[in-house]
Amino acid sequence: MATIFSKIMAGEIPCHKIAETDRYFAFLDINPVQMGHTLVVPKLEKDYIFDLEDDYLAEMMVFAKKIARAQKNAIPCLRIGVAVIGLEVPHAHVHLVPLTQEGDLDFRKPKMNPTQEDLAETAAKIRTAYEQL
Repeated sequence: MATIFSKIMAGEIPCHKIAETDRYFAFLDINPVQMGHTLVVPKLEKDYIFDLEDDYLAEMMVFAKKIARAQKNAIPCLRIGVAVIGLEVPHAHVHLVPLTQEGDLDFRKPKMNPTQEDLAETAAKIRTAYEQL
């Protein structure tokens, strides 16, 4: 059965795409913990990130690194935090979150509820920065 992430990648569910390769996909979280919060997902449906083959996981992290560099260039922040939780969706993924303080990566706090326009504007900034790398 296709996960919600597979449906997003297939275009069945709209998203604010940042970048895509033949193996990976990056898009904004629609309920971010910080503006610019991006999910990096393998196109291969695997529930647990550490069940990915070593080379696939390594390539995914290199892709995530480029996304993080673009975020850092596009979003005012000190760093990009990385989280792998994997309990909410049964599809391996990495959270990349712009940080200005440690608490910015706290998934227990209330999520943001940005408008579609805010998400589209943020995605465009990150995409532009990605294309310039």
